[in-house]
Amino acid sequence: MKRPAQVLLLALTGIGLLHAALFTDLYLRYVKEGLRPLLIISGAVLLLLGLAGALRDGKHAERTKRTERAEEAEHVGHAHGHDHSRVPGVAWLLFFPALSLLLYAPPALGAYTAARSNDKAVKEQKAFDPLPATSPLPMTLTDFTARVQQDRDRAIKGRTVRMTGFATPAARGGWYLTRIIFTCCAADSQTVKVRMYGTEAPPANTWLAVTGTWHPRGALGTRTAEAALDVRSAERVAPPVNAYTDDLPLVPS
Repeated sequence: MKRPAQVLLLALTGIGLLHAALFTDLYLRYVKEGLRPLLIISGAVLLLLGLAGALRDGKHAERTKRTERAEEAEHVGHAHGHDHSRVPGVAWLLFFPALSLLLYAPPALGAYTAARSNDKAVKEQKAFDPLPATSPLPMTLTDFTARVQQDRDRAIKGRTVRMTGFATPAARGGWYLTRIIFTCCAADSQTVKVRMYGTEAPPANTWLAVTGTWHPRGALGTRTAEAALDVRSAERVAPPVNAYTDDLPLVPS
């Protein structure tokens, strides 16, 4: 890859980052919302470096044209940078991620990723606040799982709850309501899943608001309890703009 291509790569990467972070929500497929300012700064720096490199190369080319033809061959070679400006040809592959930010964004993480990940998003919780009397009770998948497996008071027993997530097929039939959660970015994503009973599996990656009660399997309030729901209703909803959080239920569309 020659010097002009390196400069172009810097500029394209910067433009791609600015496009994803300033004018679209595509950056949310890769990082948490709070990192948006850093993406904008990074994009601006890369773009400025690319423009500065192009300006420098333009001035250098102009000076070279004015160089006397009688200049020694060794000096000419050094001026053109034949020995120092080249990088491995495989570096051309770097153009693909840069262009993808502008032309084609990879699909969001979904059922394929969730089906192959371990559930690590639910942490140990020592105490729980009383549940409000609202019915159905809006809950996140994380809160529901923690209540089912850790709340010794078994406050979730008999309560009708409502949760939102996307459908993930189970390995041996059935399906899960799922959320993928970013700690920082896609590389450290974690998955929380709640098994659904009493209804046929919808297509993978379908976003749903599901209402139901805990499916009694295992000892409620202990790790033996399955995070599962007997479904009373399941309504399709539009995917959220930021799909990589475990938020309270969406309003059905």
